[in-house]
Order: sequence, then C-alpha cells, then structure tokens
Amino acid sequence: MPVSDHALVLAWQQVLELSRLEPGQTITVLTSASTHPQTMSTAITAAQTMGAIVNRLDLPPVNGEKALSRDALAYLGTTPLTGNHAAIAMLKASDLVLDLMTLLFSPEQMEILETGTRILLAVEPPEILLRMVPNEGDRARVKAAAARIEAARSMHIVSDAGMDFHCPLGQFPVISEYGFVDEPGRWDHWPSGFVLTFPDDNTAHGRIVLDKGDILLPQKCYIAEPMEFTVEAGYVTHIEGGVDAALLREYMESFEDPEAYAISHIGWGLQPRAKWSTLGLYDKEATIGMDARAFEGNFLFSLGPNNEAGGSRTTACHIDIPVRHCTVRLDGVDVVRRGKVLDD
Repeated sequence: MPVSDHALVLAWQQVLELSRLEPGQTITVLTSASTHPQTMSTAITAAQTMGAIVNRLDLPPVNGEKALSRDALAYLGTTPLTGNHAAIAMLKASDLVLDLMTLLFSPEQMEILETGTRILLAVEPPEILLRMVPNEGDRARVKAAAARIEAARSMHIVSDAGMDFHCPLGQFPVISEYGFVDEPGRWDHWPSGFVLTFPDDNTAHGRIVLDKGDILLPQKCYIAEPMEFTVEAGYVTHIEGGVDAALLREYMESFEDPEAYAISHIGWGLQPRAKWSTLGLYDKEATIGMDARAFEGNFLFSLGPNNEAGGSRTTACHIDIPVRHCTVRLDGVDVVRRGKVLDD
C-alpha cells in the first residue's frame, strides 16, 4: 500500500536522528536509474529540514549486460564509482552518504568508509522502509547478539531437516546491522536487524539442508523441494535436489568463478517486524528481499565474497539463503532453537 510523503519524511528524520545527523553536516544522496523517487525526495526534505547541507550525486548504471537479473545484488562487479575519482572525492568529503543506488561489496565503499564518512543503504520500497523504521531497541538486541558471537570460537547449525554445519570462528569481525549509522565510518542498511560474521577461511564443513519454504536470493523464490549442499574446507562441493537445485547450479556456473562457491557470511535474523511471508506478496523487481534476510529466528548464510569483512575474496556472484527452523549453537550453547531466538 502506498505511503504518504509526510510519513516517509518523519521516518527519515527518525533514522537521521539515530544516525547523529547535526545541522551543518554534509549529506550526499547517491542515486541511479533504479532509485525510488519518493525515497529520494523525502530523504532530501528530511535532511534539509534538519539543517544539513544536501547534495545529490546521480550516476549511470553499469553491468546491465552482464547480470542475469535486474536485482542490484545479482552481479557484484564494478560499480559506477569504479575509476570515478571525482565522485569518490565528493563522497569522502561528506559526513553522511545516503546510498539509494547500492554500493555493497565494492572496494570504493570501503575506501570511503575509511575516511570516517557514514554510509546508509536504503533501496527497499517506501512501505517496507516505513514498517521497519529502526530504533534503539533494535540496536541493543543486535549488539548483544554480536557480543555472543565475538566471545565464541565455533558456530554449529542443525535442523530436523538434516542440517549439520560447522563453522570455526575468530578470524573475521562480527557485523551488526540494525538500520542506522551512529559511528564514524559505519555502514548499515535500512531496513535490517540481524547479526553476522564469516567462518575462518577454508574451515567450514558439513551439510546444509534446505527444506520447502526456505528462500533463495537474488532468485527471490521459496524452494518447492528439499536441497542439500555439501561443504568441504570452506567451499560448497555439491548441490543436490530437484529443479530448484538445478536452477541454482546453472546460475552459479554462469559466473565461471570458483570463489562463488565459498561460504560467505553466517548469522541469524533479529527483526520481529520483518516477515518470512512478505516475499510472496511482491513482484521480484520491487524488492531486494530484506524481510527474508532479517526475519526473526532465521539462519542466514551466504555464498561468495568476504571482502566486506576485510577478507581478500571477491566474486561477482553472491547468494543469500535464509533458512527456517534451525538451531544455532555458539560453542555448544543454543542461541536460536528451532527458529526461536533465545535472548532476554
């Protein structure tokens, strides 16, 4: 259902206040051909109302001829910032960048963050943004979960469907996504609400089993039959199942990159306002699937790059897979049990 400009301006103001926007700070709104016009116009209005100096940087899209999907996360190659030193300089000179284009998994984004610039990604439809406006409670819950991962040296995921997946931890940092950027050099995504880390390189092993109703992204589909991944030394070596598995195998093979099969981030959803069922209510080009990534109690794992956490692995292929009804254990202690988060 459409939302009013007034409601979305108020939502932006709340997010910008949480992101510690102060009068006189410089905001750059980064846009491209796929940017939602209402999201852009209300962001600019909210920032100006709060006394910010607002610029807009609009860049042409790239990689359209390479990607098999219109989804912004379907091909993580070069970005409109690649080699664009003038644009990079403008973003580095900003206190806050509102990314309405999608720079995720790009070296340019990491370079900009290193200067202390804060970057907030917001590309979901306005009504999804409005339903999942972040708050301090989201931050507290995600940070508490992050602290539990930071203290652990192993994550073990099991399920009644047959999941038995082991991930040694400690090499990579823990990443908290709660929907706003309240520290210098911080990146986040509105909407979100989950915690993640990456297994130690070349160590993850076991069986990942998906059941009916689990989700593939960027395919944005609920699978219709079980699927099994064999993981050895940090890489998926076999993908077995029916038509869904065959479609995923062909999609991944099209990248011709062995790094596409590496285990990337692992973690779980903590956002009660995100819903597993929402993906089925949207056209595939209308959303990037943040409800699926963030809904409370999922086990979210991915395949592909780890450069967002300081690793050296880059690949254009990135698959996110939210799985229901899993038990997640840290050093043998349940933190999620059969899809229910165990926290205070």
